[in-house]
Amino acid sequence: MTLSLYNTLLRTKEAFAPIDPGHVKLYVCGPTVYDYAHIGNARTFSAFDLLARLLKHLYPKVTYARNITDVDDKIIERSNLSGEPIDSVTARTTAQFHADMDDLGLLRPDIEPRATRHIGDMVAMIETLIEKGFAYAAEGHVLFNVPAMSDYGQLSRRSQDELIAGARVEVAPYKKSPADFVLWKPAKEGEPGWPSPWGSGRPGWHIECSAMTAAHLGEVFDIHGGGLDLIFPHHENEIAQSRCAHGTQVMANVWMHSGFLTIAGDKMSKSLGNFYTVRELLDEYPGEALRLAILSAHYRQPLDFSKDKVEQARAALDKWYGVLDKAKEAGDLPTAEVPAEFLAALMDDLNTPKAISVLYEQVNAYYGADIKGDKAGAADAAARLKAAANLLGFLTQEPKVWLQGDPDAAIEQAIADRLAARKAKNFAEADRIRNDLAAQGVILEDGPKGTTWKRG
Repeated sequence: MTLSLYNTLLRTKEAFAPIDPGHVKLYVCGPTVYDYAHIGNARTFSAFDLLARLLKHLYPKVTYARNITDVDDKIIERSNLSGEPIDSVTARTTAQFHADMDDLGLLRPDIEPRATRHIGDMVAMIETLIEKGFAYAAEGHVLFNVPAMSDYGQLSRRSQDELIAGARVEVAPYKKSPADFVLWKPAKEGEPGWPSPWGSGRPGWHIECSAMTAAHLGEVFDIHGGGLDLIFPHHENEIAQSRCAHGTQVMANVWMHSGFLTIAGDKMSKSLGNFYTVRELLDEYPGEALRLAILSAHYRQPLDFSKDKVEQARAALDKWYGVLDKAKEAGDLPTAEVPAEFLAALMDDLNTPKAISVLYEQVNAYYGADIKGDKAGAADAAARLKAAANLLGFLTQEPKVWLQGDPDAAIEQAIADRLAARKAKNFAEADRIRNDLAAQGVILEDGPKGTTWKRG
């Protein structure tokens, strides 16, 4: 069984051939930390979380890197508007991002480089580009000389004239060509800046990823991912900088991009009132349900997101967890391999709709065997369901915890029931509730202001 991935660079699906089968390297463009992540961000990161999980299932070692952009015009603007120091903005929003992704059930990357910790690498790469004739300094700026790279534009497949016409490029007198883009810019008063041969300044957005990938994954690595909106100019410019600095034919062998997300057919927009942050959705729905709704569409296809889809996903998870709950009550689940047809679907460019259909087949197989009284067959179907879902990062909770809903709410209800039992002088019931909670690792502390609890 061969893993096939769609390579945006070649516009075709191809068999994945890692540079080193013993160590696969994946890089995904991470967040710019100035605000809450939105559901579109969650789609991209969920898609590449799935890819990382699959690669780790297939190969002995995988390094998954996803960066944090913590120096950027948007961050500076947010700091200026709010009066909050830049370091505070980035620390707070990075913590928010981690909490959101954790609650969605995404894996943390193996490496999470931060732009501000790689300024020296960026300066060194810019110096190399100048030495090789691919960049030039002008009025405190350093710019990439786009016409110096004869095959610039391979990823987006546009001519240089088309790229210039379609790009939102700053027209400045110090540019040799309108398409030239900034590698280094001078710091304005009150802005963060670092020393460089061109004066105090900060890096352009594109050079950050080029420097960080080289530092952690090497000059050429296996897979580079991100959202479809990053193809041009960000990824195109990453390729230009990296290839010209290192003298390589490619930056990454495979380029993968997740599709756009819409809300009721419209682009997500605060002005339309259809803008959802991950956090506000997590306040309403379990993370597993939200991520299952996201993965219900193939990662490259458009996803029209709706709360109805999340409700449907939650109902599906209720059914899946219900199977595991019934199967566990009948006895311990056997060990099972991931079903071949499930793995085959994922190996076909992460075909999640087909993979999810295989999960439903396991549910049907369970109930079919259960009705016939075939306990072994039912247990095997439930075990296959769990093995397959676990590969996607689903069905990781105890079934009863999921089926009871919010575990904290269940604890609070148990405490209320205990209080009612004590008021009714039913101390045996009150003690039973305390003991049940203790068995779950929940410690109760009675005080003058009531009962508090903590996990032991």
